[in-house]
Amino acid sequence: MSVSSFAQYAVTSPMDRRLFLLMTLAGTASPPPGPDMVGAPPLAIEPPAPARSGDPEFDGWASDFVSRAIRDGWPADVLRREFAGLTPEPRVLELDGRQPEFSKPVSDYIRGAVSADRVAEGRRLRTELAWLPQVEARFGVPSEVLISLWAMESRFGAIQGDFDVLRALATLAAAGRRRAWAEGEILAVIRIIATHQANRSQLKGSWAGAMGQTQFEPDAYLANAVSLDGEGPPDIWVSPKDALASAANLLAKAGWTPGEHPQREVILPTGFDFGLTEGPTPTPEGWAFLGVQTADGAGWSGVDEDAAMTLLLPSGATGPAFLVTPNHFVIRKYNNSTAYALAVGLLADQIAGAPPPRTPWPHETPLSADDRIGAQQDLARLGFDPGSADGVIGGKTRHALQAWQKARGLPADGYLSVEMVQRLHADTSPPTVIQPPA
Repeated sequence: MSVSSFAQYAVTSPMDRRLFLLMTLAGTASPPPGPDMVGAPPLAIEPPAPARSGDPEFDGWASDFVSRAIRDGWPADVLRREFAGLTPEPRVLELDGRQPEFSKPVSDYIRGAVSADRVAEGRRLRTELAWLPQVEARFGVPSEVLISLWAMESRFGAIQGDFDVLRALATLAAAGRRRAWAEGEILAVIRIIATHQANRSQLKGSWAGAMGQTQFEPDAYLANAVSLDGEGPPDIWVSPKDALASAANLLAKAGWTPGEHPQREVILPTGFDFGLTEGPTPTPEGWAFLGVQTADGAGWSGVDEDAAMTLLLPSGATGPAFLVTPNHFVIRKYNNSTAYALAVGLLADQIAGAPPPRTPWPHETPLSADDRIGAQQDLARLGFDPGSADGVIGGKTRHALQAWQKARGLPADGYLSVEMVQRLHADTSPPTVIQPPA
């Protein structure tokens, strides 16, 4: 899902991108077309073989892919027609290979995502779009959550991406880094075209293949896109109704619980054990027993009372604290990023009239890629397994950092700050030997 979705900051995760539900075509390089695969109208003459692009690596992959897909029963005429003249897109390779030198702090990310302008526009749309209650009633997902996703993914439909999705995915597949995933998405594109759900010219999106106002990958479109009015194939590019209904369908199928808040800000008591961050998941009653209280002073109500809640400290012990419900993790099936899911939930809260978090976001210094990778390497040297030293500070790295912090008598909030980077480096550096004077 886009930049917002596929922005380098938010996308990176142990699964390399956003995590969707098990889809019709996901995870298979060549799923059988099935009885619903209706080819495009037959051409008068045999379609030409894919033209040579002049890039031997791309051409070799394209020829092999088309041959494999045809052998597996995919429509030869559609494949040959769509691959004819196909060339790699250099901009895709540039964007795919671009690693941010600095990681944007969560506080900066959320301040940008939950802006006053977005809140105001979201409130206006929530009031004016008369069909939103129909979507909410059908799928059980609140309109403010859908509007928040819409804002995050495409700025309410304004920025959808102008890449030819097939060409972008073919470029990624030929490059090889994410070939299995990209080939599965290409087959989804072929199915969309062959079954006349959309034509090639409609299939525009991000450099990573996410399409439309809610930035669906092709296989997510096949599995989740719906036409709210039931008139023709779902149009997530032009129709806000279809785009938001499709997003609601995805969340509902992922396990959204109606009436459950994605997150609530809480206040932690003095002396609280920060090692419980991202750990156990008691109900609100269990957290209250530990002294945790809601920041607004209101109690828990409805389905929230029985929800298993996880404590998050996205900016460490000095920033806001949140108890998140299973619905927070449902949002992360749309984009597997803690910051993204929190931003969606907090933006939705403010669209619905709630105030910003009571605890202000702290000032955070961005960490360079060398800082992040170096910290992971230091944790591994010290015997705390952070996973791959890839610069991605995910759950495994945070848990390793928590264990090291606890062993050193530090607040075990799992937050990698500049200070923690420096402490880790000092912990792995050999002691300085001072030579006595001669």
